[in-house]
Amino acid sequence: MEVIHKIGRRKTAVARIYMKEGSGKITINKRDLANYFTTPTLQYEVKQPFALLGLEDAYDLNINVYGGGITGQAEAIRLAISRALCEVDIENRAMLKPEGLLTRDPRMVERKKFGQKKARKRFQFSKR
Repeated sequence: MEVIHKIGRRKTAVARIYMKEGSGKITINKRDLANYFTTPTLQYEVKQPFALLGLEDAYDLNINVYGGGITGQAEAIRLAISRALCEVDIENRAMLKPEGLLTRDPRMVERKKFGQKKARKRFQFSKR
């Protein structure tokens, strides 16, 4: 099997993954998964597509991720992994789609407007 390259995005985080058959080693920005994402929740989120399909130790991943915060990065990685697993076997799509792992979350930060303090917050109004 050749190397599969996929991209996942969430908010301003962008994750590029390179997946090949192996022993389940996950490297993120040249660091180990447990070293990069220290909380078990984020580690679970990254491994969720593999756990659903029962492929925890089937593929090695080399991941480059930048932008956003750690939660957005973890969700961007999850989307990229899900897309890559669908390319490996189209049957995987039926398992991942109902869990919402193939959906790109469109929510982004609303821009700040001029004449206001933030996107929706106004400056204090003084009647007199």
